[in-house]
Amino acid sequence: MKAALIVKHGDRSNVMVGEYPKPTLQAGEVLISVKACALNHLDIFVRRGIPGRTLPLPHISGGDIAGTVAELGEGVDNVKVGDRVMIDPLVHGEALGEDLTGGLAEYVKVPAANCIPLPEGMSFEDAAALPIAYGTAWRMLITRGQLRASETILVLGASGGVGTAAVQIAKVAGATVIAAAGSDDKLEKLRELGADYLLNYNKVDFSREAWYLTGKKGVDVVVDYTGKDTWHGSIRCCRRGGRILTCGATTGYEAVTDLRYVWTKEINIMGSNAWERRDLEILIQMVQQGKLKPIIDRVMPLEEIREAHRIIEEREVFGKVVMHP
Repeated sequence: MKAALIVKHGDRSNVMVGEYPKPTLQAGEVLISVKACALNHLDIFVRRGIPGRTLPLPHISGGDIAGTVAELGEGVDNVKVGDRVMIDPLVHGEALGEDLTGGLAEYVKVPAANCIPLPEGMSFEDAAALPIAYGTAWRMLITRGQLRASETILVLGASGGVGTAAVQIAKVAGATVIAAAGSDDKLEKLRELGADYLLNYNKVDFSREAWYLTGKKGVDVVVDYTGKDTWHGSIRCCRRGGRILTCGATTGYEAVTDLRYVWTKEINIMGSNAWERRDLEILIQMVQQGKLKPIIDRVMPLEEIREAHRIIEEREVFGKVVMHP
């Protein structure tokens, strides 16, 4: 089968489209004919190589998968051939595309239990955009962050997959949203998503501006998954008793924390990781109800996988990049 293969860790020249053996099913597994697979910054990290983790190469990344059931393994009775499904990427504590073979291929095998039925009318592209970015944002803001309607939230990196998800989810929750991104064009798109205030962090000090926008009280919640470059500013603009939520660090993990602000303002720093299956089911319902619209920057053929990596690395995207195997 055709697949996007990471042949060694390093720059994007090390990912290429080639032939790979079609998966062989074990009991309880199904074979998915992949119709759409969305990329995340995680795919970039996997290609570069994650410290302390060794993967057999070549490796197929891609955790955001939607498609149809092509074959059934022994004992499978919860789905049938031809069913349209979205895949929950978490498999017994490991992640498709990161720890396990992913979906940037014509076929992928997954446990049948990880199949979530897709409603009629929901596209494969929209479904593929949901699990990692929207699942992560939902758990971070709602389950962990307990975001309330009366609060003000600052979303850094608001134009990315998790960022656009966080802006939409925060608006559904009734919060006031300050969205920060690196270009005026992206900020205008965030305004269309409902962001109340817009900050171009290439032109202004986002921390100072957020401080003044809140009447020098600070924001109730900061979403910071950029890490090293923004962490100090996030702490400075958080209000007394506020929360800083993080689910990653795209600019570096070694972020300096000025502890004086943490203890004097009694700031709560909260990590959030992954999602639960129920979160994904809720997100599908919200899309059906018109409360959420997965933001897709572009859909590309698998043959353009290197270009897809480039535009994500160089932050030329707004929302998700979806690949067609």
